Amino acid sequence: MDMNWIAIGDISDIPLRGARCVKTPQGKIAVFRTAENEVFAIEDHCPHKGGPLSQGIVHAKSVTCPLHNWVISLETGRALGADEGEVRTIPVLNEDGRLFIALESLMMAAE
Repeated sequence: MDMNWIAIGDISDIPLRGARCVKTPQGKIAVFRTAENEVFAIEDHCPHKGGPLSQGIVHAKSVTCPLHNWVISLETGRALGADEGEVRTIPVLNEDGRLFIALESLMMAAE
């Protein structure tokens, strides 16, 4: 199946170990940039109490929720450690610094 890649900006729009939000019809997506310049996209709400993951602290390939310190894997969307829960991950494409997310996966997951 073809992905519907939507341009969301440039990697330089996101600070190292930071995030920015993208609003979609299915809700807010948090797009993260790691210290190693890797880019990940996940839903912007912690599976615990809905905290804004985009405002959390990015370390390695995970983010710590600012509300209750849950650690969420940016690769899998799963809570790490003893906590249980997960958020949806969204495919990201980095073409020479231009970033795209695949909204097709969002449409399917929303059905």
